[in-house]
Amino acid sequence: MPLHDTLGYLAAALTTGSFVPQALLTLRTRDVRGISLSMYSAFTLGVALWLAYGVALGEWPIVLANAVTLALSTTILAVKVIEDRKRRRAPPALKG
Repeated sequence: MPLHDTLGYLAAALTTGSFVPQALLTLRTRDVRGISLSMYSAFTLGVALWLAYGVALGEWPIVLANAVTLALSTTILAVKVIEDRKRRRAPPALKG
């Protein structure tokens, strides 16, 4: 494997893997108060565009990393939206 592919796969593994703990914590605690909806929305759209870019180029390190990152960021974003809706609907004494 060429050095540039090795670097790409290593970079992809590290940056994508960094999202796993946050996704697991978010799923376990459902605490998303510290997560910005606008930031995560923009980030998730950006990752989707990187995925499309990787597909267009046929660059598998870009495709694989962004496909996994997109799944993780979409999960976190979905929990954020669901929990924010629940919080808005909760009686004032239960909001927190």
